[in-house]
Amino acid sequence: MATSRDGNPWITFPKPNPQARLRLFCFPYAGGGASLFRAWADELPPQIEVCAIQPPGRESRFSEPRFTSLPPYVAALDAAIAPFLGARPFAFFGHSLGAIANFELTRTLRRRGGPLPSYLFVSAHRAPQLPQPHEQLHTLPDAQFIQELGTLNGIPTGVAGNAELMEVMVPLLRADVGIAETYAYTDEPPLPVPIAAFGGVMDAEVSRDDMAAWRAQTAANFSVRMLPGDHFFFSQQRTLLFQAMLTDLQTAKLL
Repeated sequence: MATSRDGNPWITFPKPNPQARLRLFCFPYAGGGASLFRAWADELPPQIEVCAIQPPGRESRFSEPRFTSLPPYVAALDAAIAPFLGARPFAFFGHSLGAIANFELTRTLRRRGGPLPSYLFVSAHRAPQLPQPHEQLHTLPDAQFIQELGTLNGIPTGVAGNAELMEVMVPLLRADVGIAETYAYTDEPPLPVPIAAFGGVMDAEVSRDDMAAWRAQTAANFSVRMLPGDHFFFSQQRTLLFQAMLTDLQTAKLL
């Protein structure tokens, strides 16, 4: 059973392991929550403690106000995660919205002189310096908003066909998509943190070139890998994803 520590609702630990060599903080995509990473603790080696981010407005925090822009979201993440950093190496993984959140959190940590992740894993989100590829969707009426997200394959399988679930999910998806679409990139020096970028070969929204452009954001090692699947390949191809991540962490002597 996932637990939090010190009454902190932002971070859940599916399988608490204080003796682990590395903490892996996992940031969900738009509309997602900490439960996305519940199985990861059983499938990754015991040297890794999975720490799943639980933003407000979903799952155990459903009644809390949602964020609608990235700066306050990242500021709240920074305050929540700070007590868990520094005691041992840590890495960040983020999928789609989670990728841009963990990138900006890393830049925030650098600006304030905090400890930095030993590795940054970004998944299914174009490099932050690239422009938005389409008009903003989060302001559209519900029916059109759902249609456009479906066209972009931006709604997880099993959700789009469930009318009751969609009624609950649309306000959350609208808020999270708004965070991504109103994101304003500002230029800063590349991070001194290695970045591994992952994309889905069938992702209609994010191409290999979009993922390869993350190279500009690091002064350390960089890799880009395209895995079978669409925008949600990270759940469809978890074994391949884990193999690649573990290779990177072992090469960096973090495991």
